[in-house]
Amino acid sequence: MDKKAAIMALMAAWGVGACTALPAMAQDSEAPAAEEAGEAGSDNPLLNRVWVRSDADSGLPGSMQIFLADGTLVSDSCWETYRLSNWQQVSDTEISWDEDGMTISADITSLTPDELVLTMKLVGGDEEVRFAPASVPYLCPDMPR
Repeated sequence: MDKKAAIMALMAAWGVGACTALPAMAQDSEAPAAEEAGEAGSDNPLLNRVWVRSDADSGLPGSMQIFLADGTLVSDSCWETYRLSNWQQVSDTEISWDEDGMTISADITSLTPDELVLTMKLVGGDEEVRFAPASVPYLCPDMPR
């Protein structure tokens, strides 16, 4: 999935452009998705998946991360505007990304097809954050105004 496909998926989830017909699966006519995934390490379960925060105590539904193989991180939630950032896999067990001019580092504590656990290295101390693959379809719950 490339940047265009990720943004189109988010727009479709938000109902933007509901009057237009969207294909069931976004495709880039320049290169087949399977070919791109093969080049980018399709065996890495971190890549090209929508990871939704699953911490029971987070209290904030719908926080999600999409680590694209091209080095783009899509961050979104049910209450904030999406963000596109640069990210990189520093080693087999560490990733980092840019957020508002600061580098955020995280250790990959656990990574399976069913769960992503990151230990975020924050100024106030380490914080464990858990994610699970998003179920499809997914709709953000109504948020109090």
